[in-house]
Amino acid sequence: DSYSTGGRLWLIYAWLKGEIEWSEHLAEVLYTCTTCKNCVEQCPMKFAPDIVDWIVGARSDMVEKGKVLPRVAHFFEGVYGYGNPFKQLRSERGAWANGTKIYAPGDEYLLYIGCLGSYDENGQRMAQSLVHVLERAGVSFGILGKDEECCGNEVYLLGEMGLFQALAEKNSQQFEELGVKKIIALSPHAYNTMENNYPGFGGRFELYHYTQLLNDLIKNNKIKLSQAHVDIKVTYHDPCFLGRYNSIYEEPRQILRSIPGVELVEMERNRKDAFCCGGGSGNFVTDFLAGSKDSPARVRVREAYETGADTLAVACPSCLTMLTDGVKAENLDDKLAVKDISQILKEILSAK
Repeated sequence: DSYSTGGRLWLIYAWLKGEIEWSEHLAEVLYTCTTCKNCVEQCPMKFAPDIVDWIVGARSDMVEKGKVLPRVAHFFEGVYGYGNPFKQLRSERGAWANGTKIYAPGDEYLLYIGCLGSYDENGQRMAQSLVHVLERAGVSFGILGKDEECCGNEVYLLGEMGLFQALAEKNSQQFEELGVKKIIALSPHAYNTMENNYPGFGGRFELYHYTQLLNDLIKNNKIKLSQAHVDIKVTYHDPCFLGRYNSIYEEPRQILRSIPGVELVEMERNRKDAFCCGGGSGNFVTDFLAGSKDSPARVRVREAYETGADTLAVACPSCLTMLTDGVKAENLDDKLAVKDISQILKEILSAK
């Protein structure tokens, strides 16, 4: 099976060695991988940590040889020309913000929103909820609005190394010029590349995924939940780029457990073994895995529904979009709500 991990590895090796010719089928096999790293956790072989690097390397080789698929090329064109893969106007990047303060020297944090939070409907609601919660907690922060640039995480994973380097250098320089010392990332994808790649391009800052900061704010009583009470049964989906890539598993769960009336139940596959939503490596745009009842998003939604939860909590705009679509495809709209953790907190704080 060429779509299995072993099959992919054989194809990668054969392609890089020049033993097989490029074909659309070969490219599709490589690009259906979401680089979620679950294979790294499951593989008993010692080469497991290198699997994602090999896949990214094969994609990079295809980019250099001009052999990318049209959907991937469209992704690159959007980021190169518009600063986002959706080909939406740069001037509209901050349209979601409704007057949210633009970052200025002296603000403690820069809130980095990312492409999905800026342009995707679900991501925009997530960004608005997080801004509301941070403002209620009295956090000193600002956003970049129309001056924000794509983080480049998916560009890197799809193999366009030249474009990624340009993005990483541009963003790192902008942060330095603005005097940014601390960054809150809305998306685990942005968190991942800023944490693991940007230091090589001059990135010097403290980085937090928003769930890390919210958890600290709750512990320090900056977000007061003691008088709140809800009656919901929640299961939490671990984002791949937050969990497997960066080992952030407990903070989101601690937030949920801190809410009076929340019953947190786990899916059978959780933490390191959590099943991917299917949105990684740009699949939230390229969508190579859509159209099947066994697409990752639909499988994951069924796993969440089997827990008996009425709410599927996420901490990533890509997961929010993919799993919301999965709920619709499974006809579970009236039985399972998909909500970002900041949305859950906003609803509670607004009701108090």
